Amino acid sequence: MADSLEKQLAPYAVPLSTGADRCHAEPEDPLRGPFEVDRHRIIECTSFRRLEGKTQVFAPSQHDHFRTRLTHTLEAAQIARCLAVALKANEALAEAITLAHDLGHPPFGHAGEAALNEAMAEAGGFNHNQHSLRIVEYLEHPFPGFRGLNLTAETRAGLATHATLYDVPGGEAEGTARPTVESQIASMADRIAYNCHDLEDAIGAEFVGLAELEPLQVWRDALDKVKATVEVRHVHAVRRVVLDGMIDAWLTDVIDTSGSHLSSVESLDQVRAADHALVTLSPSSDTGLAEMERFLMGHVYRHPTVANMDARGRDRILALFDAYRADPTTLPQRFAARIDDQGLDHVICDYIAGMTDRFCTAEHERLV
Repeated sequence: MADSLEKQLAPYAVPLSTGADRCHAEPEDPLRGPFEVDRHRIIECTSFRRLEGKTQVFAPSQHDHFRTRLTHTLEAAQIARCLAVALKANEALAEAITLAHDLGHPPFGHAGEAALNEAMAEAGGFNHNQHSLRIVEYLEHPFPGFRGLNLTAETRAGLATHATLYDVPGGEAEGTARPTVESQIASMADRIAYNCHDLEDAIGAEFVGLAELEPLQVWRDALDKVKATVEVRHVHAVRRVVLDGMIDAWLTDVIDTSGSHLSSVESLDQVRAADHALVTLSPSSDTGLAEMERFLMGHVYRHPTVANMDARGRDRILALFDAYRADPTTLPQRFAARIDDQGLDHVICDYIAGMTDRFCTAEHERLV
């Protein structure tokens, strides 16, 4: 079965038969391939479950229907699978990278990340991409013989090279010189997913309506197709079908454009030697997605309601960081035990970054 699946992959894909390169040697799993083992470990780890309680854009406590960091991850993963299958890449690897790409996000979204970066300014700063690697390589410890999830080098390299407008590559995992096609797929899936679902949540929050969306070309093009079949009376009645049309248009464009780039690539080594991305949108579609990103920045991410939420989250994290600094005995013993070896600030950062919004708020109330 594995051999037949291997033959379906393009020559530039990471082979299914690789993945034995883990930090700690393990016997072969009789039920799963190496990257399916990675996927299993990622979705079973506590950091993955905590994503349910972490802000995407709108705080989970505000509304049951807004995305959380977990539902964002799931939406990005299904887009990654779609792209990987269409491009004949390693679907299991692309999915594993995407499922793990936000494990390192702290509470309160990007405002929380900015707060930790500020608190850690004299200790190297904070980058959620690098922290995702730290989680899978050290902070998670489900196995008695070693720390970390012991993921394959390919999955860890995919996390280290993950890159979007909000994800800065960086890390010490092997093979990080050039991202694989599967890593590039994960980055593209992330970008398409967060732009589309952040817009849907903004519509649900009534930050924007049909009038505000009218100047947005990609929205208008998709809406026109819907108008050809149904009468549009309210944005809430059509937002999902319009967004699905936008997603499908971008996916089709990525597949066509990237397929052209990859048609002359005959090996994984060529991918790693490339000096430019191979999984891309066409220039016109990339311009449309960039326009949407600017729209979201102006109408959503800088909206006074979101700005106030971000400010509260930032203040809570900074005050809580100072409280743990002032009295390290308030940290759990399993964290406090690492202070002499890793330094107080790094231990506090690890602890806060792992919190959900709810737990961070409760700790702030307890200590501040």
